[in-house]
Amino acid sequence: MSRWRTILATAALLAVGSSAAVAKDFGTMGKAFPVMEPDILATIEARLQHLQATGGIDRANAEFAHRAEARVRRPEPVAGISHASEPRSWIYDPSIVIDHDVRDQKGNLIAQRGRSVNPLDFVAMGQALVFVDGDSKAEMDWATSHYDDLKAKIILVSGAPLDEMTARKRRFYFDQEGRLTGRLGVRHTPAIAVQEGRVLKLSEIQLKGNG
Repeated sequence: MSRWRTILATAALLAVGSSAAVAKDFGTMGKAFPVMEPDILATIEARLQHLQATGGIDRANAEFAHRAEARVRRPEPVAGISHASEPRSWIYDPSIVIDHDVRDQKGNLIAQRGRSVNPLDFVAMGQALVFVDGDSKAEMDWATSHYDDLKAKIILVSGAPLDEMTARKRRFYFDQEGRLTGRLGVRHTPAIAVQEGRVLKLSEIQLKGNG
């Protein structure tokens, strides 16, 4: 019986000690602040309402439209292209190696993976490609006097194509981000690309007084 009394007494002491430890006051360790988490969506909505009331949204839309129109009228010039200081010619083979099987809608194999395909075997390039600096009057005059819309597509690498179309009453194109000149290896203008069989022949032409 004394054994059980000893166990109960020990348990009581442990319980009292545990309660005392839990209830002990260690004081304030630092200044406490309330947790504040503003509703982000509500903040954004309030901001938009303010902009709407003060005309900020209309001004932002007008500014965006103005920048977009300016970018269309005068795209970013193709970097790294200058006027030709000497003639240069080379050949470009447009063939590509297919990295996957190509099939039609019925599943029939059109081209097998690993096969070399030349687009000129399927589609002929009926017009020459003429690359010019749209800010050079000499290059624009030369291109438009030698090539009409049936013979060539005149492609600007800088300048204002819409303004030129209005002034010269004909269609012009622009080499956005230098995708064509970069692929064909054009470094100077004016340059011409024409089809010769299964390849393209490219030529850079030196114009007198072009600078």
